[in-house]
Amino acid sequence: MQAWLSEHMLISYLLILGMTFFIFQKVFRPQQARLPLIREILMYATMIFGSAILLIMQIDKLPIIQCMAIAIVMMITLRLRQLYDGWKQKSSADSNVNTETK
Repeated sequence: MQAWLSEHMLISYLLILGMTFFIFQKVFRPQQARLPLIREILMYATMIFGSAILLIMQIDKLPIIQCMAIAIVMMITLRLRQLYDGWKQKSSADSNVNTETK
């Protein structure tokens, strides 16, 4: 897989760029906060440039795409765990209310 990703640089770059944008949106951006337009453009330009550097590392046989994919899987796992914990707390709170009213 590493060799195939090294041969297809455009696909590798787009994967790195997409994962970089996703990780930035989910981890580093404050909730519902928007930056001024100039800072927003500067931020995305920096991520585009940084993704090119990560592409060079990917071509040099470092597993950048695989590591970013693992980070995204861990973020999704954390989100699912948070949803499960919230659901569990809500169901236990509902059962406590039902037992108190009987």
